[in-house]
Amino acid sequence: MTTAAHPAARRPRIESVDLLRGIIMILMALDHVRDYFGNLAANPVNLDTATAGLFLTRWITHICAPVFFLLTGTGAYLRLRRSNRAELSRYLLTRGVWLIFLEWTVMRFILQFNLDYQVTILTVLWALGWCMIVLAALLHLPTWLITTIGVVMVGGHNLLDGMRGATFGIPAPVFAALHGPGFLANGEHTVFVAYVLIPWVGVTALGYVLGHVFDWDAARRRRFLLRLGLGLSLGFLALRALNVYGDPAPWSRQPTALFTVLSFLNTTKYPPSLLFLLMTLGPAILLLRRFDAGVPGWLRPAVVYGRVPFLYYLLHFLVIHLLALTAGWFRYGNVGWMFQSPGLDKFPFVEPEGWGAGLAVIYLIWAAVVVALYPVCRWYAELRRRRADLWWLSYL
Repeated sequence: MTTAAHPAARRPRIESVDLLRGIIMILMALDHVRDYFGNLAANPVNLDTATAGLFLTRWITHICAPVFFLLTGTGAYLRLRRSNRAELSRYLLTRGVWLIFLEWTVMRFILQFNLDYQVTILTVLWALGWCMIVLAALLHLPTWLITTIGVVMVGGHNLLDGMRGATFGIPAPVFAALHGPGFLANGEHTVFVAYVLIPWVGVTALGYVLGHVFDWDAARRRRFLLRLGLGLSLGFLALRALNVYGDPAPWSRQPTALFTVLSFLNTTKYPPSLLFLLMTLGPAILLLRRFDAGVPGWLRPAVVYGRVPFLYYLLHFLVIHLLALTAGWFRYGNVGWMFQSPGLDKFPFVEPEGWGAGLAVIYLIWAAVVVALYPVCRWYAELRRRRADLWWLSYL
């Protein structure tokens, strides 16, 4: 019997990867608390109206999605330690389909608490599912070719900015899914793609390639991670300073030095521009390099969240939404508006007059949600460790 057949004989999890994933899961909750408890009409990246605090609260969470997709690819490669390419390909294919299904059903309900399907916004699970499906095919290619495809997708997709699907003979809904964001349907039932596929597939593919460094000796791996992280970060600074390519929104001088810096940092997430990805993935790789040398004791609880990212993802949205529902009931005496989301401008719910907490309250709620979810995440992480024989746990 092969080693892969014995759960007890499997290589231990890589804590640096779990820790980095756990940190971004914790930060992710901050942005989502703001979505449900903040002023929905306040655009945190509009420097004409946003405060520096609101902008930075949004900006610090930008690192979450890129790292989530990158480490999805890395995790797929690390899974090869206990399977073969054919098994991994089947797993990625089936889990990808499963995530897309959950996006349209469970996740949509958690986000909106209604089943009218007037508005559906396709976000992380949708894109992650397609990334896994594509990676299921890509992993059979040579590593250099996967790298090339990933680099071209990430580095070249901004060439499509301002173009339409008709330019390439592609139906508008298909082009919206690939490079929008845009509508799959826009009528009585609206379906809007927020997380488009081309750049995120590229990030996931590069994450798979990055997984190879964990087969190297520690010294070589750390040198590479340091150079890569610095290279991406410096590349962001240089390319952003040129203001020529990499983001559809150029930076500009503002009335104050602080807001000029904020303009420089104000890159585009939908779709994630080259500069957005350089800005976020560079520091993330440097953190991975730091954690590769050992997990700081005070950060060890974050490893738990990183080991059960999917469970945490679903639960933190559910808890935040339920808290918002409870707050609405105590404040207004009714919460019918919480179950209505008739348009994109009223997502995830119709905001009543006076709704919207300050940043201090948002940060307090964020901390409470993260702490409250720790026991169940720890329990589930331990269950998955003990019951590695239950294959279906890997889908949760």
